[in-house]
Amino acid sequence: MNRLLSLLLAAAVAVAPACAQGGRDSAYGPMPSFTLPDIEGAKVSSAALKGKIVVVNFWATWCPPCRAEIPDFVAFYEAHKSEGLEIIGFSVDEMSARDIKPFVEKYKISYPVILVDRETVRAFDPGNAIPTTFIVDKQGRIRYKQVGLMDRETLDTWFGRLSKE
Repeated sequence: MNRLLSLLLAAAVAVAPACAQGGRDSAYGPMPSFTLPDIEGAKVSSAALKGKIVVVNFWATWCPPCRAEIPDFVAFYEAHKSEGLEIIGFSVDEMSARDIKPFVEKYKISYPVILVDRETVRAFDPGNAIPTTFIVDKQGRIRYKQVGLMDRETLDTWFGRLSKE
């Protein structure tokens, strides 16, 4: 991640809640392909996520709204992972996996956390604000994008809707 992107993201954090906007109830297009290691070294591939409802969250350890939404993501993941849910946390932090592990442990993040690369950021195009969250249906189509803090009610609504499709 280059320094300019980090500065843009940092500046956007302050305005992210004010800019939060829900997506529309239609597909944006296919989820970009990726194969990246999580902070434990295990490969996570978009191809392996087909058939699951996927929540992709761009976040950083220094982002207050990002930290605020993590407990809801963890609880939601634990409640629904056996029902075909996957959450991927794409960290935009400029640190090593070893350095981010204490944060992941402190917040009890049980879903895969990946130090995202520039190519994947460009492919998803989360914009200039974090947190930004994408919800992907079982066919691999992005169905919802939210800039700003994600709430449990929105996760429940979209998971319920996409589970029936």
